Formats: sequence, C-alpha cells, structure tokens
Amino acid sequence: MNCSEVKVDTDVAKVSIVGSGMVGQPGVAARFFEALAKEQINIKMIATSEIKVSCVVTEEDGVKALKAVHEAFKLAD
Repeated sequence: MNCSEVKVDTDVAKVSIVGSGMVGQPGVAARFFEALAKEQINIKMIATSEIKVSCVVTEEDGVKALKAVHEAFKLAD
C-alpha cells in the first residue's frame, strides 16, 4: 500500500479516563462522551481498552474538555 502524503497535527490534547473499576461500570464511556458533547467539543480520535477511554481534541479545547470530564465524574469534589 502506497502513501502519498502524511499530515501531522501537533496542536492537540489527549483526555483520558482510566480505572480498573470501569469494567464493571456500564455507561462510563457514554458519560465521558456526553460531557464533551455538552461542551460542543469535537473529538478528533478515540482509543479504548478495558480500563481506559482516551480521545484527542484540539489543544484549544483541552482545558475545557478536562473540566467537563472532571465535572461529569465529580472529580473536583
């Protein structure tokens, strides 16, 4: 397979939720994505595993995404 072009975007931020308890908690990923959608944050890329959900957003939205996730999971309390 030939590739004619490679584009690199360095102005991004990665936001993740991680925890072994996610396996037995249905809806964790949905809550994560809903928090970002509520703030109208566009997701550029998603990566998942059994204990982690990560997404890439624009660098400009990075702090807003982090705050939205903290609020959704009550991490600031």
